[in-house]
Amino acid sequence: MYNSVPHDVETVVLQLLEDLDTPRSLSIALCLKYGEVGTLVSFETDPAKYLDSESYWRDCQATAILRKCRDFDVGIDRSADAVSLFYSTEAQCFNTNRRIYPFIDRVLNPFDSEGVVPILRNIRKKIARWLGPCPDLPSGRFGPGATFVDRGRRITVPHKMSSVPALTSSALPFLFPWSGTAWASACAAEERAPLFVKGNRFSTVPKDAKRYRCIAVEPSVNLFYQLAYGRVIRSRLKRLGLDLDVAQDNHRLLAMMASTDGLLATLDLSNASDTVSRSLVELLLPKKWFDVLNDLRSSRTFIEGRWVFLEKFSSMGNGFTFELETLIFLAIIDTLCPGCKIGKNLSAFGDDLIFPVQFSKVVMSALRFLGMTVNVNKSYIDGPFRESCGGDYFLGRAVRPFFLKEFPYEPQHLIAFANGLRRATFGSIGRAFVVHRAWIRLLGFLPTDISSCRGPEEIGDLVIHDESDRWVTRTRRSIRYIRCYKPARFRKVPWRIFTPDVTLAAALYGVPDGRPRGLLSDSLNHDSLGITPRDAVTGYRIGWVAHS
Repeated sequence: MYNSVPHDVETVVLQLLEDLDTPRSLSIALCLKYGEVGTLVSFETDPAKYLDSESYWRDCQATAILRKCRDFDVGIDRSADAVSLFYSTEAQCFNTNRRIYPFIDRVLNPFDSEGVVPILRNIRKKIARWLGPCPDLPSGRFGPGATFVDRGRRITVPHKMSSVPALTSSALPFLFPWSGTAWASACAAEERAPLFVKGNRFSTVPKDAKRYRCIAVEPSVNLFYQLAYGRVIRSRLKRLGLDLDVAQDNHRLLAMMASTDGLLATLDLSNASDTVSRSLVELLLPKKWFDVLNDLRSSRTFIEGRWVFLEKFSSMGNGFTFELETLIFLAIIDTLCPGCKIGKNLSAFGDDLIFPVQFSKVVMSALRFLGMTVNVNKSYIDGPFRESCGGDYFLGRAVRPFFLKEFPYEPQHLIAFANGLRRATFGSIGRAFVVHRAWIRLLGFLPTDISSCRGPEEIGDLVIHDESDRWVTRTRRSIRYIRCYKPARFRKVPWRIFTPDVTLAAALYGVPDGRPRGLLSDSLNHDSLGITPRDAVTGYRIGWVAHS
């Protein structure tokens, strides 16, 4: 952790702040020069105080450049704050459960003077129609992250198949179908019996300079089937016209149009997944769907050395949380916004909601009643600004700033920094002029042979994005190649460390063996085969990449 900015980064950032040339950029530059890191990351930019997109973009970029840098030490105990947030959201869910529980049995609702029950009934019917029948057993799948037992770098699929499978007692109905999988066969061959645990494990991941994001690490068998049902919900949403694989692009398009015509509101919720309570899910989901998801969720979290019974239904880390919250929020706004069409003027992506402005009051009231907290700092109902799914727009113009989330310390990080600055200009000549000197200074820290690796944006951060007349290319067999700085050495986990049963189970699951594409088996050194884990790149070199 840093309580100051590395010299190279400070040089580039100060140049950028100088060229942004606003009172806000001057204030941040002074904080940077005198080491006032805590003040530097506390600035906010309110779009309601600006009249045009360019003045807003300048101040927003000055404010944002270091505000989310996770490497800062600003004197805040982020772990303690994350634990405190866990307990505060649990208290919020407790109050929601107490308020909503009487509505689960509609007969016990004598206090419905405002017509809440019909609205909840309509939301429930809508969700039932969208979901359809609950499948008895969809195919399980592994996620890319850690589980209750598997952690660190031992989180590849073969590693998970080699460790002790863990599940909660409520997930016992899934143990029988799981026993028929190749994974279970590999465990049986090694006499590894399933481990029963009480729930998930609390953990955090860095979010920005002041906060950690709360997550929960689930037992492996629970997660295996959580991801399966999450995929089913995703497929049912796709039938409605909400394809979560591409919904972010549609949200950004809707936000851009709304910043011009003002017809749509963009709403964001605080800690949405941690404030979806048990009673809310039981109230809104069909009984079989609720029973299945309730069996697969963790009812307790291990935190600070003890098990805590959960008031929330599920948290980030659960395999179906994102799809479930998308479904619930979409049904709520679709019920409260009659005449709207999903994907056209109404949409949800997790807790990012878009709907017509005229329904904003009733939607926010309903969300608060159901236990949610509207993030007023990231929700926009009027004015010329809208934000959704990483897209910021002011009167139709993109104004999303570049955030330096980690300090660069290797050439590939400097390339990503340079490309981030360039992308933040969105092709504007005026903005490009503003960041140009900072961009040049940044490239000056790269060796000459690496700084000459220029190319188009679609290649990503293998090249420095620049005009085509600066690309270094060559042509072979009518294919054009561009000079780039690319990963060259990878850490592989050899298959020989796994048992034959695990290797077979991984192959049946579809895990690639690490064989270079097109290489025949008789020309291959089988000892070199292996699986590539996360963060497997150990070295870079200058090379060539095909680009037509």
